[in-house]
Amino acid sequence: MFKNPKLWAIIAILIAIVSVQLGATLSKHVFPLVGSEGTTALRQFFATVALLIVFQPWRGGPERKHWPVLALYGVILGIMNLVFYASIDRIPLGIAVALEFSGPLAVAIFGSRKWSDFIWVGCAVAGLLILLPWGESKGALDPVGVVYALIAGVLWGLYIIVGQKVGDRVHGGKAVALGMAFSTIFTVPIGVAFAGAALWSPAILLYGVGIGILASAIPYSLEMIALKAMPAKTFGLMMSLEPAVASLLGLVILHELLTPLQWLAIALVIIASAGSSLTAKRGSNDATA
Repeated sequence: MFKNPKLWAIIAILIAIVSVQLGATLSKHVFPLVGSEGTTALRQFFATVALLIVFQPWRGGPERKHWPVLALYGVILGIMNLVFYASIDRIPLGIAVALEFSGPLAVAIFGSRKWSDFIWVGCAVAGLLILLPWGESKGALDPVGVVYALIAGVLWGLYIIVGQKVGDRVHGGKAVALGMAFSTIFTVPIGVAFAGAALWSPAILLYGVGIGILASAIPYSLEMIALKAMPAKTFGLMMSLEPAVASLLGLVILHELLTPLQWLAIALVIIASAGSSLTAKRGSNDATA
């Protein structure tokens, strides 16, 4: 049972989902102090430090021909995190994650080859439609935050596609460490420009360590491992748990109350995730490019 690499990939994704959302809830407490840009810079910097120490990519690193795709991977990560943090600074975490999920869902739909996959896609879509800000709650949303979340969704979809290409060419841990380093080079100057000297406060730096490890170092490492063991379409469907976990942690930590309809949405996305897990265990070994 536990020798099945696809099962381990599923477990890795679940841990990554919880970790990244814990990091997001912690980040929202830092926004008033250094802004979303400064928080993103801290996240990327400390994640890079942790990943470089653990994976030591300078030992047997990638070939020169692989550097361009690593740089692209890092820039995508950097921009994705900048715009996502800008979105959750303006709209609730669960709603932002639901909107961001449009990217992975698109990857899942375009990667599907069997009719059974569309059952789980349908469950995910139904759950997302409930989680999206319809009705009275729609008017309370910051439209800029919504746009940022949708842009993050597009970038998340690109991350899935490019991440699998990186994983096919470079050892997973080294790829994540180098990609994160490129994202840090991109995001830290932006964070410093917006937050200034406030970034160097000891308390803020301590927050940054926690955010970097929870929101980036742990999840990106585990997701890279998972992408090497399953098709992109299955990865995208598994990530349907993101809005549910974000909503639950928003309730417990950020005190964002959920309606009965939103609980129904959580159940639907969990069903979609469970269905994709069964597909991964029973399906063929074909990998998407």
